[in-house]
Amino acid sequence: MIYPQLIKNEKFTNIQRAQAGLTKLLEDAHRTDSFYRVMKNDTPLGVLIPNAMWEDFVEDMEAMSSSRYVASIKQARKEKRRYTLDEVKKKLKL
Repeated sequence: MIYPQLIKNEKFTNIQRAQAGLTKLLEDAHRTDSFYRVMKNDTPLGVLIPNAMWEDFVEDMEAMSSSRYVASIKQARKEKRRYTLDEVKKKLKL
């Protein structure tokens, strides 16, 4: 699951900085693979997420809403067979 990994990339900014430099914040978030939680008087107002991160998030949510996809994950987790990195690379022709 990507969510714990996502949260470690969280940054904070206040509403004044967000209003003054929205483009800079989004460019920084994109460059550093992070996102900004926008605060006003220590209260969260919202989140600034770079578009690529948003698209990845939506894609993950769509996949997880597929019962067939979720069932295939459960089945794969039950299997005893494991693959080494070299085996995966060979299978994917990398």
